Amino acid sequence: QVQLEESGGGLVQAGDSLRLSCAASGGTFSRYVMGWFRQAPGKEREFVARLSRSGGTVYYADSVKGRFTISRDNAKNTVYLQMDSLKPEDTAIYYCAACSRYGCSERYEYGNWGQGTQVTVSS
Repeated sequence: QVQLEESGGGLVQAGDSLRLSCAASGGTFSRYVMGWFRQAPGKEREFVARLSRSGGTVYYADSVKGRFTISRDNAKNTVYLQMDSLKPEDTAIYYCAACSRYGCSERYEYGNWGQGTQVTVSS
């Protein structure tokens, strides 16, 4: 089982950028599709972005498309989420997750989760 630990969250102003990192340990990182999800207060956890095992295929939620970039470094067992042009509505706890299945398009398919990192965007 892979263990995940996020870092890089913080308090920023609207329009600023942040880069989140998620370090994996205890498993073969390159075997997992990696995803980022977020959960705002009072809302369900939602999909943000996911990245194929090789890093060649990416998917984004419409709400972040063009502003966020997911990437991975399999040599460092790390996945990143570059967040630009942040908006107050991006405020949430951000979680990285690993999926060992074939599809990985649904939240329930991700069997490994980090503890999350708080991102707060002030207006």
